[in-house]
Amino acid sequence: MKTLMVQGTTSDAGKSTLVTALCRWVKRQGVSVVPFKPQNMALNSAVTADGGEIGRAQAVQAQACGLEPHTDMNPVLLKPNSDTGAQVIIHGRAVTTMNAVAYHDYKAIAMQAVLASHERLSKTYPVVMVEGAGSPAEINLRAGDIANMGFAEAVDCPVLLIADINRGGVFAHLVGTLELLSPSEQARIKGFIINRFRGDLALLQPGLDWLEVRTGKPVVGVLPYVMDLHLEAEDGLDQRQADKAEQLLKVVVPVLPRISNHTDFDPLRLHPQVDLQFVGPGQAIPPADLIILPGSKSVRSDLAFLRANGWETAIHRHLRYGGKLLGICGGLQMLGRHVHDPLGLEGAAGSSAGLGLLDFETTLEREKQLRNVRGRLALEDAEVSGYEIHAGVTVGPALEYAAVHLDDGRCDGALSLDGQIVGTYLHGLFESPAASSAFLRWAGLEDVQAVDYHGLRERDIEWLADLVERHLDTGLLRELCGI
Repeated sequence: MKTLMVQGTTSDAGKSTLVTALCRWVKRQGVSVVPFKPQNMALNSAVTADGGEIGRAQAVQAQACGLEPHTDMNPVLLKPNSDTGAQVIIHGRAVTTMNAVAYHDYKAIAMQAVLASHERLSKTYPVVMVEGAGSPAEINLRAGDIANMGFAEAVDCPVLLIADINRGGVFAHLVGTLELLSPSEQARIKGFIINRFRGDLALLQPGLDWLEVRTGKPVVGVLPYVMDLHLEAEDGLDQRQADKAEQLLKVVVPVLPRISNHTDFDPLRLHPQVDLQFVGPGQAIPPADLIILPGSKSVRSDLAFLRANGWETAIHRHLRYGGKLLGICGGLQMLGRHVHDPLGLEGAAGSSAGLGLLDFETTLEREKQLRNVRGRLALEDAEVSGYEIHAGVTVGPALEYAAVHLDDGRCDGALSLDGQIVGTYLHGLFESPAASSAFLRWAGLEDVQAVDYHGLRERDIEWLADLVERHLDTGLLRELCGI
């Protein structure tokens, strides 16, 4: 059984993408492989086959391996609900909320969960492909590390180090990171990968030669800068748009401080007939056909932020002019009369007035609702699939007019009597072609082009595996993976 780890010199160096690529490449060799990230900090998450919660990036990597997502693939998930605190999720279940100092002391317990998951996976799969977090050279975080070299040392696995040349300073990043590691950690680095290179490789070659002489370690390869690769982001908000047609539906998403599962909007970004615009702090909400209130890890504080930016007034104006409004998860909760947090799960205990657009109230409870679901929309009776991740329990008369009728007999969300407002707990709505088309027609797009989002993601995963084959030393990769 082999474990290979990818670490990066910085956040967003390309670790998630490279692990996805390597997972599909190993699978192409006819070898079973499983993704693994010991500790993840992200507000984009997915519901697993065993009813837990993991980082969204690991769910994409599972697809690259041809597997259903499982909680062992990401045993520790941290979901920030403030600048200094986060919800701690172990083996898919929320166990507590901690500030950064308290979590530092908790790492020894978290490490037990990490090692238990890795042991189970390594007994089942010939190759475990591991993604690190951030950088292994953060001096203040090295004590008790479970996400990078602390894990690699514990399981005795080799490491590849990736750096983003598009940021500049790639040689300083690589050499500097190596210098800040201990001798045993340095020995684990089996090679470097340079990511997002644009230009003539011949001009880079003298630097590559110097790097190998300076460090005594090989450059495994140089991956090109890819303009139109679209994989779901682990945490950063991807605002790139695909090429658009002339007939466009204008969709606006207010970016809240604790926006969660914003990967919900990736299918809209990629849709050729949708002009998706994210509106940030201090920006006015422009005229639109559809406004979507996204999920939130801190609904009450994000509601206050929404009001402070003047967006509540803009939403009411939007509705007066006939625009459509969709609230997803936390966005659904904002549409009601009140949001109650009696246990202080997302901040100080208390209640906040909602937007008052739908007649229901939400109370946050300690136990999360985690499930993958299928059903039919009230709109056009369209088939829909998605997933629920929420602590809120919503009750009220508006729910009698459900937005979704689920196959398990439950009803979800609400559709306003005038047909202008929809609220739902379902994430992933726009990944279902029928549901996506129904929502776009509801919002005003007449001749909707169906888009196979899962097919687009599969295409890009295959493309990544092609890049591994063309640009990396596959002989060394086979050796490191035990193939």
